[in-house]
Amino acid sequence: MSAVPLQIDTEAFGELAEPDADAPRQRFSRRALVWRRFRRNRMAVAGLVVLVMLALLALAGPWLIADWTHTELDPGYNLQGPSRRHWFGTTQNGRDLFAMALQGLRKSMLIGLAVGLGSTTIAALVGSFAAYFGGWFDRIAMWVIDLLLVLPAFLIIAIIINVAGGGSSLLLLVVMLAGLGWMLSARVVRSLAMSVKEREYVTAARYMGVPGWRIVLRHILPNISSLLIIDATLAIGAAVIAETGLSFFGFGIRPPDVSLGTLIGDGARMATTYPWTFYSGAGFLVLMVVSINFVGDGLRDALDPSSRSGGRA
Repeated sequence: MSAVPLQIDTEAFGELAEPDADAPRQRFSRRALVWRRFRRNRMAVAGLVVLVMLALLALAGPWLIADWTHTELDPGYNLQGPSRRHWFGTTQNGRDLFAMALQGLRKSMLIGLAVGLGSTTIAALVGSFAAYFGGWFDRIAMWVIDLLLVLPAFLIIAIIINVAGGGSSLLLLVVMLAGLGWMLSARVVRSLAMSVKEREYVTAARYMGVPGWRIVLRHILPNISSLLIIDATLAIGAAVIAETGLSFFGFGIRPPDVSLGTLIGDGARMATTYPWTFYSGAGFLVLMVVSINFVGDGLRDALDPSSRSGGRA
């Protein structure tokens, strides 16, 4: 039998065989590519949604609980379970737990945001300047970092806040947490800045007479911004945990003010007999910290080109 030649209708498949060279190609900016990679991480998107909802709930709290404040007492409703009158129940003194939980959520989120941004800013400045200038500045910076790393930060913060006390404890707490939480990040920033300062554009700026501080702010820090964003996100979660621990032991937020740590500390003694006094603060804390960690992981995968966790853009 003779072989029958196979004939292909090139006109029918012309569009598939020869793509249009003049067809416009879609281009994405770096911000758009990062957002597309971030959206492919479902856990990160879910964490971002939960985090935004918690922030809106904390901000809208005074309008949602117009009938009660976190300091107002309801006589005759001591240690009452969740009801239409008190959605999360009441404390031993008759205070509304929903109002207290929203106040604690708002306070803890504020402290976490301030401490996270503050510690990341200190780490970025110290690490990048130490890497760029080197010499005696680098040696002194590394000596200070090594000294602060061996100090018991929790004990120092507890002693200073306990001695200061009064109404200044909130500002002092933020300053102490930010001032004792930047050292490890500064080491990472320094190692990355050491490689960035050898790039051609940094060398060109140096030969053009650009001041060193401007080179650091305009050329080195923007090129390690992905690390700084991730570090700030994770530092917020760490700050919330640290504030909760300090408030749990009585060294953080002081009554009559409320944070998630004070709620957990007060409710832990009655967690088995009156569980609603404990689970309101603990639930908000778990939701917030887990959401922050999911968002941080998603940003790390989206900003790292070598990571495949976020999928292809």
